[in-house]
Amino acid sequence: MKNIPEVKLGIIAVSRDCFPMTLSARRRGAVVQAYEKKGGEIFECSITVENENDMVKAVRQVKEQGCNALVIFLGNFGPETSETLMAREFGGPVMYAAAAEETGESLLDDRGDAYCGMLNLSYNLKLRNIKAYIPEYPVGTADEVADMIRDFIPIARALLGLGRLKIISFGPRPQDFLACNAPIKQLYNLGVEIEENSELDLFASFNEHKDDPRIAAVTQDMEEELGEGNKLPGILPKLAQYELTLLDWAQNHKGSRDYVVFANKCWPSFQTQFGFVPCYVNSRLTARGMAVSCEVDIYGALSEYIGTCVSQDAVTLLDINNSVPADMYEAQIKGKYPYTLKDTFMGFHCGNTAACKLSFKEMRNQKIMARTLPKEVTYGTLEGDIAPGKITFFRLQSTADARLRAYVAEGEILPVPTRSFGAIAVFAIPEMGRFYRHVLIEKNYPHHGAVAFGHFGKTMFEIFKYLGVDDIGFNQPREMRYPTENPFA
Repeated sequence: MKNIPEVKLGIIAVSRDCFPMTLSARRRGAVVQAYEKKGGEIFECSITVENENDMVKAVRQVKEQGCNALVIFLGNFGPETSETLMAREFGGPVMYAAAAEETGESLLDDRGDAYCGMLNLSYNLKLRNIKAYIPEYPVGTADEVADMIRDFIPIARALLGLGRLKIISFGPRPQDFLACNAPIKQLYNLGVEIEENSELDLFASFNEHKDDPRIAAVTQDMEEELGEGNKLPGILPKLAQYELTLLDWAQNHKGSRDYVVFANKCWPSFQTQFGFVPCYVNSRLTARGMAVSCEVDIYGALSEYIGTCVSQDAVTLLDINNSVPADMYEAQIKGKYPYTLKDTFMGFHCGNTAACKLSFKEMRNQKIMARTLPKEVTYGTLEGDIAPGKITFFRLQSTADARLRAYVAEGEILPVPTRSFGAIAVFAIPEMGRFYRHVLIEKNYPHHGAVAFGHFGKTMFEIFKYLGVDDIGFNQPREMRYPTENPFA
């Protein structure tokens, strides 16, 4: 997976000056040993921090080792000021954890009181407006802290990626798709850059790639990926030309940033001018970690990138599209899976889902566009039912008044044939009907949702918290009523 950062982790132990420093250093060593035993790599800072001077030296040491994410470990009570300022001094993603007491035999001379120290730490972080990741229960044995560190890795990867990300967009949102339009102010608040371009810029660059000598090799790669699904071989050279256009644009325009995603206009004039639809190319780049969202969905592309960093896998962006017909539910779902009809829906998009995530794949034309345009300019979609398995449905979104909101829900794609078109699947999310009404509709989310292939709700939730999102929706169980849910219904 390209276009995402590699996390290089360091750990620094802190010690209150009236507690034994050796206690904190010994417990740090035990955490490192436990983490490495689980297959992780972590640089152990040799300096145990008691004061601000120690802090400066310790941060310098981990930075010299190339660490871009940091675990600050309270082996005992810890020094409030220096352990807090260390997060700011370091400047990257930081996690705090604390040592549990090991045995009742050591509660006289080797009691660390880190349980108490975490409270003072949290108070000091808030006083200084410093962000940090604190696990759900941040006090543990060496083995438990090692597991907390493993949970921190995908969080750190996403935060590092966002801090070095540029979103490149082409064109304004299509008419009647204002739901995908949102203020870009929150992107800057997150540290994300954006470059907005005209469709004419993209078209001019595409034409300049007309005789690119690399087209043949990309076309061959497409043919190998499609296999028997290559039903429209004549369109592949144009698609290869477009893929090279986007890749070159990303390379030439990323500037000071390390990572790029796209949010591109793909209809209605795209087809008549370019002579194809871009869905398959979008799917190929997304499979490599460079998400290309449809319909200039900037926050959709942002969400996809977060999912890519977390899962280290291809993601997709789908319309929360249509209900499952009752007869289809009765025949193929009821009694076989633990879901009601209202727990199910169909996620769909024209053909932007990576080939590796489809149960079967075929290159086809875009059926909806072909209703109003010549069929031959709608070639280029990758169609097929999306493969069954666990999924996480999520989105980070700016509201019209520039406030961040997010939602996350875990569920699955059912192995139920859709008998439809596009890249599509039957989704099941527990209590989806209520979630749809009291989160998606009530909070004014657009119709696009990002999909990661696996259950990553815990990680996503922590990322959104770290980013300062205070309104995170989820599919609440039946016994937990939404604020807007009618108690008499």
